[in-house]
Amino acid sequence: MTTKSSPAVRVLGWLSAVTLALTAVMALVVTPGDVNMGDSVRLLYLHVPTAWLAMYVSFGVTTLASVLYLWKRTRSRFWDLTAGASAEIGVLFLGLTLLIGSIWGRITWGVWWTWDARLTTTAVLFVLYLGYLAVRKVPASPEVQSRRAAIVAIAAFLDVPIVHQSVEWWRTLHQDATFLDDRRLLDPQIHGSMAWTLFLGVIAFTLLYCWLLAHRFRLAWLEDRLADRAMQVAIDERRAEAGIS
Repeated sequence: MTTKSSPAVRVLGWLSAVTLALTAVMALVVTPGDVNMGDSVRLLYLHVPTAWLAMYVSFGVTTLASVLYLWKRTRSRFWDLTAGASAEIGVLFLGLTLLIGSIWGRITWGVWWTWDARLTTTAVLFVLYLGYLAVRKVPASPEVQSRRAAIVAIAAFLDVPIVHQSVEWWRTLHQDATFLDDRRLLDPQIHGSMAWTLFLGVIAFTLLYCWLLAHRFRLAWLEDRLADRAMQVAIDERRAEAGIS
């Protein structure tokens, strides 16, 4: 693997930049305010895509890569590094989801935070994946470290369906799902330019995720190779000190 990004990754970066710019124009200029929420509805064009990217894409990839690592037939360092890189991106964007949601809640509900079921389960998810990243740093042999992290990743993902269904299982202040509700895929509750803006935002952030993942994985791979080289140098030095050829 080279230290330079491939042409495909550079094209992916440009596509994500263009679609993000179009989303911003659509969200701030083209789409109207909501009848009930006014201009605060524009926060949803960030809130929904960041939630999609974090919970369903990033953590979904982390879980799939962890399963593939644990399965002996597909076990590879590639899957472990992919899982870690994807989780880091997911934690970043889930943090943005909580921040944007807090701002929206202050405007709509009059408070920055409330222990609503959707908010609470999302905050728990954020903490779980912070824990996963912490587990990846606990000293151990590479195999033990990777296997332990994969198990934690799969366990943490169990909270994602709970977050998704929280507005259905409990009475909450949070509105029902607008875009990712299974019952509304064929009958969405958002239409016209607002629906297209939200859809474009999801595409833009998905492209951004792919671009970030490519770069973060390459960095993780280089760090891994550097650590292996440092370990080999240390072993060679110890052998030299002991007079072992």
